[in-house]
Amino acid sequence: MGLPTGHVTAVPGLSRTAQLKALGNGVVPQQAVAALRKLAARQEPAAWQAGAA
Repeated sequence: MGLPTGHVTAVPGLSRTAQLKALGNGVVPQQAVAALRKLAARQEPAAWQAGAA
């Protein structure tokens, strides 16, 4: 999600725990964007128009 394939997983000898540690909180903004997009898609169009007025 946002990183090229193998960005961390293609590093030889890096355990799963080390991979997750290397990623750290760097994925949080991308996860937040995905969550907000999903939530926004569930809103009724009328709710968006009312908020814009």
